[in-house]
Amino acid sequence: MSLRTGRFQQTDRLRRSVEFQQVIRRGRRAAGAAFVVVVAQRSSASSPQLGSRLGVTVSRKVGGAVVRNRVKRRIREWFRIRREALGAGLDWVVIGRSPAATLGREAAEAELSRLSHAAVEAGA
Repeated sequence: MSLRTGRFQQTDRLRRSVEFQQVIRRGRRAAGAAFVVVVAQRSSASSPQLGSRLGVTVSRKVGGAVVRNRVKRRIREWFRIRREALGAGLDWVVIGRSPAATLGREAAEAELSRLSHAAVEAGA
């Protein structure tokens, strides 16, 4: 992550469909009303310097482009704030469901935090 701007670099994101599929197939899942969180150990996690990566998917069922982009921004902001506490060498996929469109920022962050802990605990 860029220290100056807080923006995600290309290395901080899951970008290819294959990467998403690997996390979905190998990862531990926790589902709530508004989100599904899947976490998997990175396949190249032999180096402790590897940071966590995030992949976000929000379908058109959630709403129009403005609504979907708002949900994605909230997910990315939650991840940015808690990234260090979530652990290194992990790949995260967050799937937004329809109820995510109506959640406020605090409620969305609370559900994402609860689900992330549940997913990590399921893998332990």
